[in-house]
Amino acid sequence: MDLSQIPLFDAISKRLSWLGERQSVLAQNIANADTPGYVAMDVKEPNFAGLVAGAGTHLPLLRTDPADIVPVGHFEQVAQPVTESAPNGNAVQLEDQMMKISNNASDHALTTSLYKKQLALVKMALGQSPTG
Repeated sequence: MDLSQIPLFDAISKRLSWLGERQSVLAQNIANADTPGYVAMDVKEPNFAGLVAGAGTHLPLLRTDPADIVPVGHFEQVAQPVTESAPNGNAVQLEDQMMKISNNASDHALTTSLYKKQLALVKMALGQSPTG
């Protein structure tokens, strides 16, 4: 059974990919906190509510070539607004980045928990033990 065919699992998978990519970008911001002229980046959040809400109302795209659709995990990166910068032009605010990393970790834990609960429900519906 391919769980990616179930819209909720597909949305959860995409959210986990987005959270992973965002964690990488935020870590890169912190690593460049002393780089002259560096501007902090973030990853634009896709409309996950729309993925789930409209899941049954559209036809899936037919993929005739692997290059037709951007693979999951490539999300749009955007520069964060610059509120203040160091004399060398660096615009990374470590406190903001650490807060975003903390929120990202909480969102990841919540999404992973949701995935596990939904998987247990599917197993129960199939008559299998949710733990095994």
